[in-house]
Amino acid sequence: MRLAILADIHGNIHALQAVAAKLEQLQPDVVIVNGDIINATPFSNQVVDFLRATDWSVIRGNHEFYYLDYVSGRAPESWNDAERWGQLHWLTKRLRPENGNYLAALPDDMTYYYPQAEPIRITHGTPGNNRMGFVNRTPDEDILNAIRDIPQTTFVNAHSHVQIDRLENGTADRNSDPLFFLEDKEDKHLRKWHVVNPGSVGLPLNGDPRAQFAILESVSPGAIPGGWRVSHYRVSYDRRPALEAYTTSGMIEAGGVISELFYWELVTAQREIPYFFLWKRANLPPDGHTFREEFEAYKQATGRESYILQKDPLRGG
Repeated sequence: MRLAILADIHGNIHALQAVAAKLEQLQPDVVIVNGDIINATPFSNQVVDFLRATDWSVIRGNHEFYYLDYVSGRAPESWNDAERWGQLHWLTKRLRPENGNYLAALPDDMTYYYPQAEPIRITHGTPGNNRMGFVNRTPDEDILNAIRDIPQTTFVNAHSHVQIDRLENGTADRNSDPLFFLEDKEDKHLRKWHVVNPGSVGLPLNGDPRAQFAILESVSPGAIPGGWRVSHYRVSYDRRPALEAYTTSGMIEAGGVISELFYWELVTAQREIPYFFLWKRANLPPDGHTFREEFEAYKQATGRESYILQKDPLRGG
């Protein structure tokens, strides 16, 4: 059994089309999309249209909830701030109702039980927390604490936009690190776990702008705990149409700072939004500046905008 796992498309139809072309060559048995199919780049309707026309299995992520909570009146009052949340406002005005209904019916958490294969659990974050993500430097004990209640050995998540293949084969020293130990009342064995992140199709944040996904192939659990072997893929595509559309679609004008930071992330494949918020908390008082003024201060203090311009494919980067 061969599963193609995609995640974090974020409205980037050009990256999705490049991955779909690669999947035509690879011919997996099943394609699963693990959340965050909309927002961040300007083609959310096109991405949802594409997915609705396939037989792929799709799981909902936190950006689907941003949309659904806002249009349903469940979002906090602060989300009405157009300067901070203009990107979401732009999206909700343009996503067609039938596509919103499609998002509303998606599952948040799936366990797949394919014949002659070990069960595999897939959620965008972790069960009950769609914003929990891991990176390659996440300590093993932090991963274990987050997945303690997941009985399946192989767990696939997303959200961090970073490709991960992390494996604990149950040989850790129980005495030296008790966090690795989960007692099973029947066999008292050390816990084995296999955590996978396929990376992001539309907005990678590992320094490589190529569209990223993974193929999982079922194998004997004696060969790999949990019974799934991972191969990560990265596919080149032309980012310029997506970058141009930030302006031509009106997204960057309506979305303001957040839309501009999403643009930066598409350029650099790095975490531009967290960089800004970390700098803001460390260097500016909590009140006294508008969101735009805070961003302009960030650009002036860090020189980050010059770095973006050097990398931008629309400007020869």
